[in-house]
Amino acid sequence: MKNNILPGVLAMAAIVVASNILVQFLFGQWLTWGAFTYPLAFLVTDIMNRVYGREAARKVVFAGFVVGVACSFVGTQITGEFGPLVTWRIAIGSGLAFLTAQLIDIAVFNRLRDGSWWRAPVVSSLVGSSVDTALFFTIAFSASLSFIEPANDVSWAGEVLPLLGAGPSVPLWVSLAVADWLVKLALALLALVPFRIIVGSLTRGTT
Repeated sequence: MKNNILPGVLAMAAIVVASNILVQFLFGQWLTWGAFTYPLAFLVTDIMNRVYGREAARKVVFAGFVVGVACSFVGTQITGEFGPLVTWRIAIGSGLAFLTAQLIDIAVFNRLRDGSWWRAPVVSSLVGSSVDTALFFTIAFSASLSFIEPANDVSWAGEVLPLLGAGPSVPLWVSLAVADWLVKLALALLALVPFRIIVGSLTRGTT
């Protein structure tokens, strides 16, 4: 089976670029449009892992990481109404969360790949998504990590409000993280449909 990872690299790059653009646009009170495109990165990783193996999936992830770093760097150089479009905390959080979560996704998938067809993509995506959300929002917005970029005022993210507008009182960034996490979980389940279809198509085309 030939390791043709170029489509995976292009798909991952497109998702990363689109998510970096769409994250600038709000969807409701707790989300951005990027929350609906970024989780597709886990779908791409899992498809590559299932069809071409762990090493191919890692190459796709590292390609996505490089594209993400480039997008973040460009964002730090563009000044919007409230300062740089991408702060260094967001850039660091985004890159570290992406790389860590995707590599964990690959490791978990590989441990479960011999079970039922749906088990590996579901569990790996859920674990990876949880790690991704926790790392990104903590690094980017937690007051305890303000030393990373002292000049960046993220006090707005620490405003104490009811969780998602109805739960216990928590910092705003926690509500943002929970909303993002719930979307990732929902999309991880919905992604089983394209995962099954695409894997089946690629497997038939490479055997």
